[in-house]
Amino acid sequence: METSTIVEAPGITLLKAGTLGLHELEDRMGIPGLRSQIADIPVSLGELPLTAGRFAMQKSVDFPYVYTYLEVKVVVTGKIIVRDEAGTRYVGEPGDIFIFRPTTTVIFDKESDGTAVYVGHRIQDPDFS
Repeated sequence: METSTIVEAPGITLLKAGTLGLHELEDRMGIPGLRSQIADIPVSLGELPLTAGRFAMQKSVDFPYVYTYLEVKVVVTGKIIVRDEAGTRYVGEPGDIFIFRPTTTVIFDKESDGTAVYVGHRIQDPDFS
């Protein structure tokens, strides 16, 4: 089954706030108590695939995620708090930009309570769609 993308022909695509179906991550990631959601949208495929989406997290539990690709995440509401493997803590607030470089393990902090939009150099993740 071939994935369709947003960039298939010239033009403009507007994704209105609130129209993306967010998927719960608790079961998809197998982390009990995780209160986090994601909408993962394929933008382009090919040599440099690009995916964009919306990420939301409410106060719940810590969870690790390994970035094997480059991703840029812009905090739009609340706070997104992450730690690296050395324990360095980064607090992102509205307007702040996270850049996650490959290969980096990021721990999303249980105190996070915010939303972000992102773009990543990867194909759409089937666990998030």
